[in-house]
Amino acid sequence: MTTTKYTVATAMKEVGGLGKPSKMPGFSYNLPAWECKVGSKLVKIEGTPCFNCYARKGRYNFSNVKNALYNRLDKVENNPKWVGAMAFLINWYASKTTHFRWHDSGDIQSVKHLTKIVEVCNLTPSVKHWLPTQEAKVIKEYLKDYGSFPSNLIVRVSASKVDGKPHKFHEHTSTVVTEKTSESYTCPAPTQGNECKDCRACWDKRVSNVAYLEH
Repeated sequence: MTTTKYTVATAMKEVGGLGKPSKMPGFSYNLPAWECKVGSKLVKIEGTPCFNCYARKGRYNFSNVKNALYNRLDKVENNPKWVGAMAFLINWYASKTTHFRWHDSGDIQSVKHLTKIVEVCNLTPSVKHWLPTQEAKVIKEYLKDYGSFPSNLIVRVSASKVDGKPHKFHEHTSTVVTEKTSESYTCPAPTQGNECKDCRACWDKRVSNVAYLEH
């Protein structure tokens, strides 16, 4: 597979565009939170990280934003050029940022979806990728079939309850907590203008669990 046939404009069209969250050090790719498999169940349960989901409120309900999110989901699932175009864009911007976040809204849909992300990671070896997910079953199925993830991809399986324990089946996890804990690395963003600043713990494989303060 080659990525040299694309321009930024044509690649953006093939993937539906990238996101650039103000708190993050790099680009991201977001999908509609209404289509989360596990998240759509947790959003109805008080005491879960998905309850009162931010990605189902505010600007996410604007028709233009919602249409863009669903367009990206369609590209992931149905566009055979998605992998090559996504890899082209990430490599293109690698001179500006070497960190990429998957899904600042939404989540992986299936093992097939996850394998496409893995293909992109393999094609962008100079970039560190972070994928947070509630889809523990998908991760288990992928690992059973493929054994491991690329060295430049860290998948963090998220706990399904606030103040819940990290998943034990996977070495990299995340939790949502009501107060700082000494058992995990706590995300410093709330104390520094809700920005990552120079923190890269989410992408750091030496950090087993990242705890995010509930907000």
